[in-house]
Amino acid sequence: MVHADGLVIDKIYHPYVQPLEQELEWRASLQDRQSNQPDDLGLYRFAYGRAFGEHWFGEVYLVGTSSDERGFELSGYELEAMRQLTEQGEFWADWAVLFELEKQNGLDLWEFSSGILAEKEWGKWSGTANFFVSQEWGDDIDDELETALGLQARYRYSRSLEPAIELYKGDKSFGIGPVLMGQVNLQGKRKIAWETGAIFGLDSESPDLTWRLLLEFEF
Repeated sequence: MVHADGLVIDKIYHPYVQPLEQELEWRASLQDRQSNQPDDLGLYRFAYGRAFGEHWFGEVYLVGTSSDERGFELSGYELEAMRQLTEQGEFWADWAVLFELEKQNGLDLWEFSSGILAEKEWGKWSGTANFFVSQEWGDDIDDELETALGLQARYRYSRSLEPAIELYKGDKSFGIGPVLMGQVNLQGKRKIAWETGAIFGLDSESPDLTWRLLLEFEF
């Protein structure tokens, strides 16, 4: 979730693992007018993920980027693992940890991130928090430590439509905005989950606007 150059507006993770679940995921963050960044910078991810037992979920990502200067290119690869720590409703909040290892394509540039995920429900409302610490290293970057925070307040209106508001804070991004999400049930256990949101920058270093898109096919 924490990326090079401080691009942290991407996705809010929820601390749950569904046993035997597999998924294909595509998501994109498209941002406009950020200081010291190319115009129309985009981050794209395509992943395959699956559950391992009742408490672990792993994903393998291909990462692409695009901008007005360079067009689209395959920029990296990522491994991700989430461990659900508590059962839903067991404590005052539900908890998980997340680990990510990313390698930039064609560069000696690595990034390892670890995060805490927490979620709490109040009736039809859910509050979710993601906090990440990321370390970058390699010959093609100055070693640095970064942090990122993502918050989401979501109203579970129905399975097919859940409005939310999200806030993201990283070293070079600070934004807030509305998000819509939902699920479409298919035959058997298969379903499609979708999310779309518009995150507006809150300071001069952040993108003026970031569109956040996600599609998941779960089976």
